Amino acid sequence: MSRIEYRFAACFATGLAGVLLAVAIASAQTPPAKPEPPAKKWAPPAIAQKSGAPAQPQVVMPDADKILLLVRSTLLTLNDALQTGNFTVLRDMGAPGFREANSAGKLAQIFAPLASQGIDLSAVTYLAPQLTEMPTIDPQRQMLHLKGYFPGQPLQVNFEILYEPVAGRWRVFGLSVNAVPPTPAAAPPAPPAKASASSGKAN
Repeated sequence: MSRIEYRFAACFATGLAGVLLAVAIASAQTPPAKPEPPAKKWAPPAIAQKSGAPAQPQVVMPDADKILLLVRSTLLTLNDALQTGNFTVLRDMGAPGFREANSAGKLAQIFAPLASQGIDLSAVTYLAPQLTEMPTIDPQRQMLHLKGYFPGQPLQVNFEILYEPVAGRWRVFGLSVNAVPPTPAAAPPAPPAKASASSGKAN
């Protein structure tokens, strides 16, 4: 390499180092640019909710056919349990609270008096239940309450059932069933006696 070429190379290297050094100093002295805040997205105003459990959708009172189906299905499931002594299916068909509070063995103990009577509830398949109270839905707990009886001889079957809505289906939360002699129907009131006027001649 000639002297001229060497000097040019040395000057080029020195000059390049000076440029790089200047860039480094400028980078060190220039404060980093602040990132721009992200653009705010529009969101609908939040709706204040009441404290406590989240609001549940209002349930609708089932019609007469649905009520009949519910009662018959529940009592026929109970009848299968009474006939076989296996209350597992009855327990599994209940609401979560019903299953937590009752094992199959506990249900067998609860309904032991009914089983000892040798009651066969299969007649509910064709008998129509008589409701002794209007069906109601608790506005707070959203539970359906049904109370009535199936007429029969020599015993009538009284029932009281509480259903809880679970995933769009009514499931048993409370169940009470017993068989008792039928209550005699109240006799209709006798018509009021008509006053009979007696005529007589004064002497």
